[in-house]
Formats: sequence, C-alpha cells, structure tokens
Amino acid sequence: MKLLPFIYATRNLGRSPMRLVLAVGGSCLVALLALTGEAFVSGMARAFRSSAVAENVLLIGAGSEESLERSEVPRGAAGEAIAGISGIRTVAGVSWASSEVHVALPVLREGQTLDDGGTSADLGVVRGITGVAWSVHPQAKLIAGRAPAQGADEAAAGETALERIGLDSAEVAAQVAHGEPVMIVIDGRPVSVVGVIAAPGTIIDGEVWMPLQDVLVLTQRETVSVIVVSLDPRSGSEAADVELFTQRRPDLELSTIRESDYYAALGQFFRPVQVMVLASTALVALGGLLGGLNTMYAAFAARIRETASLQALGYSRTAIAISMLQESLLASLSGSLIAIVLGLILLRDASIRFSMGSFSLHVDHQAVLAALGAGLVVGCLGAIFPAFRCLRTPIPTALRAD
Repeated sequence: MKLLPFIYATRNLGRSPMRLVLAVGGSCLVALLALTGEAFVSGMARAFRSSAVAENVLLIGAGSEESLERSEVPRGAAGEAIAGISGIRTVAGVSWASSEVHVALPVLREGQTLDDGGTSADLGVVRGITGVAWSVHPQAKLIAGRAPAQGADEAAAGETALERIGLDSAEVAAQVAHGEPVMIVIDGRPVSVVGVIAAPGTIIDGEVWMPLQDVLVLTQRETVSVIVVSLDPRSGSEAADVELFTQRRPDLELSTIRESDYYAALGQFFRPVQVMVLASTALVALGGLLGGLNTMYAAFAARIRETASLQALGYSRTAIAISMLQESLLASLSGSLIAIVLGLILLRDASIRFSMGSFSLHVDHQAVLAALGAGLVVGCLGAIFPAFRCLRTPIPTALRAD
C-alpha cells in the first residue's frame, strides 16, 4: 500500500492557523484536565502513604479509630504505656511514646481576621507535641529556626501551612533563621512562628506544631488525642503487643491501630472524593473533546474534493485515512505536551485543603501518561469520524463538491 508522505500531514496543519490553534487548544485543555485529576488522586494517596511510619502504633480513644480529632486519651496514659508495653524504642533513656493533640483551629496571618475575608476554610490542623514527637515523626525536619518553647506562645509551621495563609515559606524560613519570629494568629491568639518544618508530600507539611501544654490551655482540654508509640524493630514487638496492653487496661478505654493502617483507612474514607474529582474532570474533558472533534470535523469535511483527488491519483482510502490520523495526532499530542509543561509549572506548588490539613498535587509519571493518553484519544477520535465522512462519498460526487 502506497502511503502519503508524512510532510503532507504536517503541511496541512498550517493551512488554517485558526483551526490549528483551536485543535491544539482543545486537546491541551482535555490533557490538562486529565493531568490535574490524576495529580489530585496521586497527591492525596502519596500524602497518606508518606505520613505513616511502619514502626509507629497509635493508641487512640476507643470508638475514634476514624478521626484523631475526635479522640480523647487520658494524659497519664503515655506513662502507663511506657511501663506496660515492651519493645518501645528507647534512645538515651527517652522512650519514644509521643502524647499529641490534633485539633482544627482557625490559623490566620497577622492582621487578618475571620470577619475581613476569613472563612471556615481557614481552619488548619494544630498539633500539640512534646520533644519526642520529632523522633517519632522523622518526616518532619526543622529546616530553619528552632523548636517552639512551652509557655511562650510559639509554634513551628509546615511550609504548606505557611503558604496556605498567604505567607512565603522561603521568606519566613530566612527570617526565623536570623532569630526574627513571624507572627500568626491561632484561634484569635497571637503566636510567634520560630521554626519552619519541611515534610514534603506528607500531611505534616500542612500543620502547625505547638507545645502540648500550650495547645491544651488554648483548647481548654484535659485529654490528648493520641499516643504515638514507636516500636523497636530489633525487639520483635508488634502491634499485637500494644493491643494486649489495651486489653489489660480497659480502664483507659484505648484502641490500637498501626499508623500505616490508619492512613490507609483514611485514604479509603476519601475515596469517594477522589472518584468525584475524576468524574468531574471527565465530564469537563468531554466538553473539550467534543469541541476538538467539531474543529477537526470541520477541517476535514472541507477537504472532500481533495481526498477524492488523492483517490483519483491512486492513493487508497486507507492511506488517506492514515494521513488524516497523522495530522490529527500531531495536533492533539502537541496540545498534550503543552498541557504537561503547563501542569509542571502551574501545579508544582499547588496544594489542596481538606479536614486533616492539606496535601500537594503530585505530577508523576501516571499523570503524564494520563495527559498523553487523553491527547491520543482526542487525536484518534478527531480523525476517525471525519475520515469516515470524507471517504465514504463516491469519487465523482466528491470531485463536484464545493
């Protein structure tokens, strides 16, 4: 079978610059939507996966396994756990059992109030910690400044948490590195940010950490939310040993769950949100796809006489259809490549808020493949239907077409 030269398809793209722009733009829109939807799903899954440590086991209030924010654990339970659980990792005489409070509070930059532009969306996760939390959660790295001191209204904030309230994390890091705290407002109370936390790809990056006692005073609580126990892998202890402790101490009303299992369950809880995002993306992309199909259909339908002439010169309908497919794929895949570049630029620092804090959109190889796949679909569909319309017309009739 004699095929048309590839240069024929490339030259045809430039015959109508406006149609070319519409075709490339339509496929770019569809590919960018596919890229964003996949980046959302991948970013959420990555945040849950990266936020867990395999050796960590959570002691939470019975009946609150689905939400740390609703959990209540007696403050003295950490000491009871250290004494009653064998295999807790101990370094320099310090047992890695971290009592923490997880609470959603309004977090605003200095000068902003809930009455002048703030909404319930300004709620951020504030975590009350003790010094051992930095060991139990190795993902959290203090990249600038220092850890907050108890009783001084100080905090350390994640980079995403700072960006979310309108502060530049790099500028804040440079400022606190020189010993100049940055003021924010937590639940109406001025707090000095004295440290910047970097925990990219995790939920921690969107949190604000304060001393445990300060958060208890701020929230008027007498209980903590969770005790995070880090087991020493060399001891052979497992989550079942921690569960045994909770069974022996029913007075504490505790439940045990691996940190990895907790975040996996949280990911399943948000699965409907992910499905809804993908469905919404698909619906909007369908509109862009139909627009692209209409553009390519108009471009090919205007060339019925041309295709008939090519058949008269000896080119088969299959060869002409392949040339049309090449032309359509060139336009659509060009739009996909543009969409990938735009996605890498626009989504690089983008983050999404949700009840547990926030997470960053993650453009990985799956998102890139989704964009290329969307462009491929647009290109194929954009050529098949118009080619069928053009090539089914008898040659004599097509030669007389306007």
